[in-house]
Amino acid sequence: MAEEGDLSANLPRGDMERSNGDFVPPEGLCWLSVLSCLLLACSYVGSLYVWRSDLPRDHPTVIKRRFTSVLIVSALSPLFVWAWREFTGVRTDWSLLALMGIRFEGLIPAIILPLLLTMVLFLGPLMQLAMDCPWSFMDGIRVAFDPCFWMLCVSDMRWLRNQVVAPLTEELVFRACMLPMLVPCAGPSIAIFTCPLFFGVAHFHHVIELLRFRQGTLSGIFLSAVFQFSYTAVFGAYTAFIFIRTGHLVGPVLCHSFCNYMGFPAISAALEHPQRLTTLSCYLLGVLLFLLLLFPFTDPYYYVLPTPVCTLTPSPSSLCLS
Repeated sequence: MAEEGDLSANLPRGDMERSNGDFVPPEGLCWLSVLSCLLLACSYVGSLYVWRSDLPRDHPTVIKRRFTSVLIVSALSPLFVWAWREFTGVRTDWSLLALMGIRFEGLIPAIILPLLLTMVLFLGPLMQLAMDCPWSFMDGIRVAFDPCFWMLCVSDMRWLRNQVVAPLTEELVFRACMLPMLVPCAGPSIAIFTCPLFFGVAHFHHVIELLRFRQGTLSGIFLSAVFQFSYTAVFGAYTAFIFIRTGHLVGPVLCHSFCNYMGFPAISAALEHPQRLTTLSCYLLGVLLFLLLLFPFTDPYYYVLPTPVCTLTPSPSSLCLS
């Protein structure tokens, strides 16, 4: 029985944890967090298959239908985080939207710096693209500011999927919703490498369609699936890192869209390029600059310290420090 005057005995668990100064994860939090993330991932992928169709995934009709279902699941995904928070009693001074990276503090740096950092990583492919492009620099500028060009893009269902809907919904579900549930259990460092596993597994559904439409041999499809899982897992860890360091959703979304546009670097083409030395030098320089700028460009100081998701850490982490 609590002694009279012991105010902490009357506080909810989350408030009591804050009053003690140290975050103590509730019992069973990890199991609940992992199951919630798994359910969320299954809901996202399952929404793609609620429509029965014999058409391939790139058909405009299939894309439009999947837009509908995946947008509904993504709109409902914050309810998973809200229910998880209410059930576990985990509390923080930040709002639910702020924990999910939807906030105004530090927004401008969050738009510019992560995207610039990702472009630095792709310095080699960008230089290769510039050298092979038949347009001049001024031609590219004119196209970029031409409304007709953007109207053409928006009318293309595959462009909308790859550059807008997929980056927005996947980052919302697999980063903004999952990381606030994983960080209190595992801490930022482990969460960065755990969260992409759900993201990578979610992309295995492409194997079903490849097998269904017999697009390649069984061994080729398997190798493609392993490669895609590895690539998406590494990319997912990168955007999870950006989310935790910046506390913003917009950075991961823009980086995701940019990487979808660029695709996997064509290293084999770079090795056979007429200006191979210049191209490969840019590849190497881009990687070195990326490693050099990774922490400075994602310094939480630019995005309001500490970032909201970092307030859920069970112990101090260097990832959350300036």
